Amino acid sequence: MGVLTDYFRAADATVVRRELEAADGGSPLLGPQRAFDGVEAKGLDPVVVLGQLVAAVRQVPWAVDLVGDTPVWPTTPPPGPDGPGDEDDPWLTGPWVFELDTDTRDALAAVPDADVPAVAARWARAEELHGACAGSLCPVVGGLVGLARRAREADERLYCWTCL
Repeated sequence: MGVLTDYFRAADATVVRRELEAADGGSPLLGPQRAFDGVEAKGLDPVVVLGQLVAAVRQVPWAVDLVGDTPVWPTTPPPGPDGPGDEDDPWLTGPWVFELDTDTRDALAAVPDADVPAVAARWARAEELHGACAGSLCPVVGGLVGLARRAREADERLYCWTCL
């Protein structure tokens, strides 16, 4: 089974935590009442794969710190250097939610509609996408660009919910 990732926008981390508590940590994009505006993006982790997209947008090499992210969920303190001590620790089992930096939001939001195919073509070259074709990535790029624009216009942040 792959990693599930959903990207969404929200006013702040407090609102996100409140919704996650109500949904027992489940995706804020699932269920009859979607808590947030977002994009389902299976397997697009924020650091590497989304980072590759941001690199394609900016036309720069990918770097591990290209996308800044801050943990929002779980709400317990992160484990120390030896990792989680308990196999039921939510830091080991997930789900996890990260708030993305505004530079990431703004880079995605700035992509003109006409440039989406070219960005998708550059992103398709990322090793992590295993030779995906640009045509199949265009809807994902367009969805994330649109979400980032709506977040920027509403002065909201982007978040990534991740679960194994």
